[in-house]
Amino acid sequence: MDRLKIAVLISGRGSNLQALIDACAEPEFPAEIVLVISNREDAGGLDRAKEASIATEVIRLRDFDDRDLFDDALDARIRESGARLVCLAGFLWLLGEDFANAWRDRLINIHPSLLPAFKGLHVQAQAVEMGVRYSGCTVHFVRPELDDGPIIVQAVVPVFPGDDADSLSARILTQEHIIYPKAVRWIAEGRVRVSGEMVLISGTTTDEQILINPES
Repeated sequence: MDRLKIAVLISGRGSNLQALIDACAEPEFPAEIVLVISNREDAGGLDRAKEASIATEVIRLRDFDDRDLFDDALDARIRESGARLVCLAGFLWLLGEDFANAWRDRLINIHPSLLPAFKGLHVQAQAVEMGVRYSGCTVHFVRPELDDGPIIVQAVVPVFPGDDADSLSARILTQEHIIYPKAVRWIAEGRVRVSGEMVLISGTTTDEQILINPES
């Protein structure tokens, strides 16, 4: 079986990276991670990748004269690795328009809200402060705009009375670890198609594309 080669971009501890590593370790999983890149040398996810014998690279913004050169370095290293899909997993950097367009429909991200609601940072705190009853997470194709692009899969969790940002974050993170490998699997199996700004997935039901977890 030819497995889809993926690169994962991280900035922190790499818990979603670990979920992808674990999924790719399954013999029947149709993708493999060939490279992990971080823009921070102290990112904990680098150790996770090394423990799984995955190639790692640190590419720092401060080593370049401008952001375009930084993005170019990312692009060159990813292409050198042979990756055909790029997964952002807590990558704290807004990639430039040229990069996003060069990898259009081959660049995905996971975001801890039900997009298009609550974009940017600290979204769990925003959800609690706004008093929403449900929140969740979204895997989407990346577009140049912040946290924008066609939605592949979402998971819905309740926001309980007394929740704070930390408790809601933990509940959402559990679902992130489920839906990110699911999205990668669908893409690797060739079941995902983007029509306009809508994702069409063959052989799935609505329940598979929107996971609702009322008790989580």
